[in-house]
Formats: sequence, structure tokens, C-alpha cells
Amino acid sequence: MKQKSLSLWLKLIITGTGICGFFIYVFIIPMLGQAIAAAENGAFDYCYHPWLFFIWMTGIPCYAGLVFAWRIAGNIGTDNSFSTANARLLKWISILAAGDAAFFFVGNIVFLFLNMNHPGIVLLSLVVVFAGIAASVASAALSHLVMKAADLQNQSDLTI
Repeated sequence: MKQKSLSLWLKLIITGTGICGFFIYVFIIPMLGQAIAAAENGAFDYCYHPWLFFIWMTGIPCYAGLVFAWRIAGNIGTDNSFSTANARLLKWISILAAGDAAFFFVGNIVFLFLNMNHPGIVLLSLVVVFAGIAASVASAALSHLVMKAADLQNQSDLTI
């Protein structure tokens, strides 16, 4: 696969991810929240808006990561795959994923103490936190490998 087509496919996947995330954040989560708030004769109405705002806040680092991924795909399209710029962008994606996972976990604990969460939901949220940490570690590892490859490429370019 050529660099341009790989870049195009990556950009299509990033765009699709952004669109799916938009529908989840704007339509699915509010509908689920309203259904949960209406359950038990409106006993959870007071939780709807704080939880909705909290969930929307978790989307900000996700979309920032998509912007960085778009820039990486652009660099791949210009045959600049192994560059320090891509390594830095991957490092930022790693930081964003770890920060978002930590924010999500701490927010769940805060809502638990405010009696706006259930311990079972906190335990279930650990799956989401694990996915965020896994994405962070994978991005950090890729950042390290891309940086090493960029160093090797620079040495090779200087030799010729």
C-alpha cells in the first residue's frame, strides 16, 4: 500500500471515528441518560445534567487525540512517517488518553461520594479506564518506536 492511500484510509477511519463519537455524545448518551433519569419514577433526575456535562467533558481529549491522529496521517501521506513530529504527536495522544482515563475514574469516584453513582457502575467504569490506559500505553510505545526509527533514518540520511 502506498503512503498516499494509507494516509487516505487513516483519514477516513479518523473521520468515521469522529462522526460515530459525535452521534454517541450528542444523541445516544443523552437518550440513555434520560431513560436512566426517568427510571424509578424520576429518582435520578438530579443526576442527569451533572453526568451529561461530565461525559461531554471526557470527549474533549478524545477529539484532541483525533486531531493529532489526523496530523500523523497527513505526515504519513507526505512520506514523513518516521519523524520526531509524529513521535511528539503520539506522545501527546498518550498523555491525553491517560489524562482522560484518570479524569473519568476520579469523576466516577466523586459522583459515588455525592450519591450520584452506584458502586457497580464504578466497577464497570474500570473497563473504560482500562481501555484508556491501554490506548495510552500503546501510543507511548509507538511514540518511542517512531522516535527510534526517526533517529535511525536521520543517521542513514547523513551516511549517504
